[in-house]
Amino acid sequence: MRLRVRFSKQGKVRFTSHRDLARIWERAIRRVGLPVAYSQGFSPRPKLHFGLAIPTGAESWAEYLDIDLAADAPPVDLDRLPVLLDAALPVGITPSAVAEVPPGTTSLQEAVGSATWSITVTGGDVGALQAAIDRLLAAPELPTTRQRKGHDVTDDIRPYILDLAVVGPTADGIQLEAELGTRPRGLRPSELVVALGDPFREGRICRTHQWMELDGTRQEPLPAPATPAPYARSRA
Repeated sequence: MRLRVRFSKQGKVRFTSHRDLARIWERAIRRVGLPVAYSQGFSPRPKLHFGLAIPTGAESWAEYLDIDLAADAPPVDLDRLPVLLDAALPVGITPSAVAEVPPGTTSLQEAVGSATWSITVTGGDVGALQAAIDRLLAAPELPTTRQRKGHDVTDDIRPYILDLAVVGPTADGIQLEAELGTRPRGLRPSELVVALGDPFREGRICRTHQWMELDGTRQEPLPAPATPAPYARSRA
């Protein structure tokens, strides 16, 4: 049996690395006594499968984790599990829903094709930002050079910008909403802001949704029925 958990990552905990986040979840699962399955070998580890990693420093309302349960595990009370996990996790990491995943379901890493981001930019006004967005969307290609394993790699990021719009000014800058592709490699919000050009700089970033295509329909990775947790936003 496999469970899928949706959780948020808000506040100071956004600076936690992906590896440390995995350790936090391992401890929480032990604390609540969830009968998780373990890998074989000299150093057995709980079988946890995270979705797409989020940049360190970014927040999220839409993180996902798959948990494999032991073959002989007793029935799990999915209605109560978010509450138990919530109490075992640090402030800022809050489970909001849990559901059983049908056998044969595609992994999160393979299923998710895009993500929606709320991005705050600083350094300019709304008019200039809209002009920069229009330039990006009108461009046939946007070659960008980045570092990968110590080498410069140049590729075209234009196909990854699926949607991009100004939401409006905020106390911290100007808020954008962007849907960015994740395959074959994900476009980071920081790379998008660099592509906007001067004088814009990256501010606060939050991943609000992850999307996958299933039977021709775009939907989020947590299948129904799911167990809601209305306390998630109030606690983060």
